[in-house]
Amino acid sequence: MHLSVLTPPILESIVKRNRFVVSILIIALQMSAGASAAWAQQNDGDLTAHQRHGRQLLAQSCGVCHLAPSLHAKTYGPPLNKTSANGNNDIMRTFIMEGTPRMPAFKHYFKPADVDAIIDYVRTVAVPVGTAATR
Repeated sequence: MHLSVLTPPILESIVKRNRFVVSILIIALQMSAGASAAWAQQNDGDLTAHQRHGRQLLAQSCGVCHLAPSLHAKTYGPPLNKTSANGNNDIMRTFIMEGTPRMPAFKHYFKPADVDAIIDYVRTVAVPVGTAATR
């Protein structure tokens, strides 16, 4: 499209749309930086390749609800750690695959090995000091 055909309303629309996109990108970057900081509590050397894969999947697909964007920020879903789902891997697997009233099912998104990797990683995450175990 040639610039001479862009009328002021069209230009205004383009600027507004681009501001919105830039705002979303900034928010996403801030959230990912907070998630990285919150989940950088372990050295990669302490995790197996399977657990590192689980950490990556969790950050990419579960982090928007389960990882706090900054310290002391609330999350939509419960924070995940070794006591999640009462420490029961079968319960956690069911939650991930079938979902809950507040969480979507991932049975068509994750392979069983991916779910196992996420669970294996979550079981390495310590319960934060001063908080009750999550259910």
